[in-house]
This record gives sequence, C-alpha cells and structure tokens, in this order.
Amino acid sequence: MASYNRVILAGNLTRDPQLSYTPSNTPVCEFGLAVSRKYRDRDGNQQEDVCFADIVSYGRQAEVVNQYMSKGSAILVEGRLRFRQWTNKEGQKRSKLDVFCENFTFLGGGPARGNARGAADASRGGGGYASDEATPAPTDDAPPAEHPDIPF
Repeated sequence: MASYNRVILAGNLTRDPQLSYTPSNTPVCEFGLAVSRKYRDRDGNQQEDVCFADIVSYGRQAEVVNQYMSKGSAILVEGRLRFRQWTNKEGQKRSKLDVFCENFTFLGGGPARGNARGAADASRGGGGYASDEATPAPTDDAPPAEHPDIPF
C-alpha cells in the first residue's frame, strides 16, 4: 500500500507560541494556526471557511518560532500529520491530530516580535530537528509527544 503524508499550510497564528523543553533539554514549540478559504455560494454571497490546526515544532525551529512569532503573525508551515493517543489521569482515552512542523517560512502582514528577516535566515541555517530528541511529559489533557522519526 502506498502512502504519502505531507502538509503545507499558510495562515495566521491563533495564539502566542508556547515554548517548553523536554527532559533532555530539547526545545518544543506549540502554536495554533488558522487557515481560511473564501468563496461565493450559489446565491453569490461571499463565504469563508476557517480551519484550525495545532502545530508542533522541535529544536532550533521551535526557538525561532517562539522568538519571532506572536498571535496574528503569518507563517507557511510544511510538515506531516501526526496522530497521537493517550489516557489522561482520569482514565479517559484521548486523541489528537496535529501537524509536525518540518520547515516553515515567515510571511508578511502580521504582528511579529523582533526581526523576521534575521529569524528566517536563522531557521534556514539551523533548520530541522535533532534525532536524539526526547518526548515532553504529558499534562492532564495534553497528548504525550512521541519521539519524532526522521523522514530522511
């Protein structure tokens, strides 16, 4: 069976990035992304569909996103879908589909912290994530992050 898992999204952050660290001190950044599509319905009225996605970035990319992006900032994210399942402290089974960020590009048009041009250069230089990353400890309702498998 053939399979292909690739996601490319361009949108705006729905909240400020949240930076944390794994027990092995690997940076992990989580943020929400809103992606919209505008179209006209049968009656000619302008409509808009909005899709919200949770994005997770590791390593130097996580630090760069946290440093230079904020709620409302525009970004293009390339990565893959990742499905996680866990049981919370109350014994309830939980699951989550998110996007594992493998690459990103800052886009103009939104508020940003600092110099986005310098951040873009830094993300290209350090780009990617280390293969020795550990997984962050889960909270009650947060899914446990899995060790990322390197796709190359």
